[in-house]
Amino acid sequence: PKEEEPVAEAPKEEEPVAEAPKEEEPVAEAPKEEEPVAETPKEEEPVVDYLSNKLDEFRPGDTVVVNIKIKEGDRERIQAFQGNVIKGRFNKLSPPSVESTFTVRRISSGIGVERIFPYFSSIIDSLKVTRKGKVRQGKLYYLRGRTGKSARIKERR
Repeated sequence: PKEEEPVAEAPKEEEPVAEAPKEEEPVAEAPKEEEPVAETPKEEEPVVDYLSNKLDEFRPGDTVVVNIKIKEGDRERIQAFQGNVIKGRFNKLSPPSVESTFTVRRISSGIGVERIFPYFSSIIDSLKVTRKGKVRQGKLYYLRGRTGKSARIKERR
C-alpha cells in the first residue's frame, strides 16, 4: 500500500506542469503575431527623409563642407569643416545604419586633421558636396602618407 501512494502523487505533479506550458504557449504566440506588423517601413521612411534633408549624396574622394553646430555657453553657432571624404558614402536609395560613420580629412596649417561623424549625429547641421572626386578605392587611407601633388584627387565628370 505504501508503494502505491507515491505513484499516485507523481501523476498529480505532472498534470499541473503539463497545463502550465499550454497556458504559456498562447501568450508567447500573441506577441509574435504583433511584432511583424508593418512598423519597420514606417520607421525607415522618416529616416531617409531626415538624412536626405541634411545630407547631399557623397562618395569617397568627394570634397564636402560639413556644417557643425557648436555650443558655447548659452549660444549656439555653426562652424564649417571642409575636406575630402576618405571613408563612407551616402546614397538615398540605400540609407546607412544608425551606428555607421563617415570620415572627412583636411589639411589645417600643414597638419592633417580627420573627423569622424556619425550619419545620425545631432551636431551635423548640413553637408554639401563642393567637388566630386574620381577615385578607385572605397577607403582612401593612403592619403594619410601623402603630401603635395601626390595627395590630389582628380575631378569626376
